[in-house]
Amino acid sequence: MISADAIRGYVDLMVLSLLREAPSYAYELAQRITAISGDDYAIKQTTLYSAVKRLEGSGLVSSFAGVSDSGKARTYYRIEDAGRAYFDLKVEEWRSTKSVVDRFIEGVAP
Repeated sequence: MISADAIRGYVDLMVLSLLREAPSYAYELAQRITAISGDDYAIKQTTLYSAVKRLEGSGLVSSFAGVSDSGKARTYYRIEDAGRAYFDLKVEEWRSTKSVVDRFIEGVAP
């Protein structure tokens, strides 16, 4: 199981990645994160709600009222154009970060 500390800076990236596919509500996002991670990471609801609210406050996602397949009223989130641009920047940052850390793990000098 991956610790929350290890993945903290990438929760926004995971949420934006899922919202690029389709609008979603928080519980569904949490379920998809757990499923995609292969149960290696289970996001806490408070962490997820903080992330979507932070992304919404930054204008990267917006929310709207909707109804789930079960008929329950839900707050859905959708990615905005600014969120797509931010996602692209964060992906590049992740790749650079991973490359640097991999050099230390592998003991490879540049």
